Amino acid sequence: MSLPAGRYRFGPDNGTLAVSTGRTGAVARAGHDLLLHVTDWEGTLELGADSAPSRVEVRADGGSLKVQEGTGGVQALDDGDKASIEQTIDDEVLRRDRITFRSTEVAPDGDGLRVAGELTMLGRTAPLTIDVALADGALTAAGVVRQTDFGLKPYSALFGALRVADEVRVSLTASWPA
Repeated sequence: MSLPAGRYRFGPDNGTLAVSTGRTGAVARAGHDLLLHVTDWEGTLELGADSAPSRVEVRADGGSLKVQEGTGGVQALDDGDKASIEQTIDDEVLRRDRITFRSTEVAPDGDGLRVAGELTMLGRTAPLTIDVALADGALTAAGVVRQTDFGLKPYSALFGALRVADEVRVSLTASWPA
C-alpha cells in the first residue's frame, strides 16, 4: 500500500462522492442513467501502524445531491429536468437525511483495502462492503447500495413501466493531502 499510517480527511475540496443510477422496466429506454455528485460530505481514513486498527467514516448530506449528467433517454436532460430530479430526491427519496458509513473492519487487499461496515440512511442500517484502491496519490472507492435495504421504493414513472434500478453505485475519488 502506498499510503503511510495516519489520519486522512477527504471532502469536496479534494474529492468527489458520486452516485450512479440505472433504469429498468418496459420503457427503460425512455429514461436516463444518472450521475449525481454529493456536494456536502466529509470522509476520514485512519490507517493504523503495524497491527493497530484502521477506520473509515464518511458522512454525507442527503439534500446535497446534484445531477451532473443523464445518459440515454429519448431526449437530453435540460436544467429544468435536473432541478426537478434534485427536488424529487430531496423531498421524496432521501428527504435531506444525513447518511453515514462507518467501518467495522478494514483489511489490506492487494494495493488497497477491503472495508466492511454499516451504512445508515433514513433511520435504517445495512451492511456495505467497499473496495478501496490507493495508488499514485489518489484514493478510489466503490460499492453498491440497494435502495430497498433502506425501505426505499425505487422511483418509478409511467405506471411503473420506467423505474430506477434498485442497485445504485456509490464511488469516491480523492487525492490525499500531503
